[in-house]
Amino acid sequence: MTDHTDEIVKLAEDMSYTEIRQAIGELEKVMRSKEKEAKKQAQEELKATAAKYGMSLEELTGGGSRSGQGRSSGKVPPKYRHPDTGKTWTGRGRKPKWVQEWMDSGRDIEELRI
Repeated sequence: MTDHTDEIVKLAEDMSYTEIRQAIGELEKVMRSKEKEAKKQAQEELKATAAKYGMSLEELTGGGSRSGQGRSSGKVPPKYRHPDTGKTWTGRGRKPKWVQEWMDSGRDIEELRI
């Protein structure tokens, strides 16, 4: 552990449970702030490196953020439709109640396929 970490641990040993929980909350706020600063610094360094090679950061990374990478941005079209109610289901995730009831009544799910 670092000197600062040792100091924090020693302080925490004399604190109540509630005080420690409050301190953790404050430390998490500081940590999020430091994380934002570190990300900003890393981005600036990466942009400088890309510029050194005559490129933009977007050219090197494929552009945009990495969240949701590999996912389509649109809605998934439904695969199944109830003939009477018009309710639809994409076929993803848990079966809706109406699909399960359809199958429980001895009918084939393929009858619902669009």
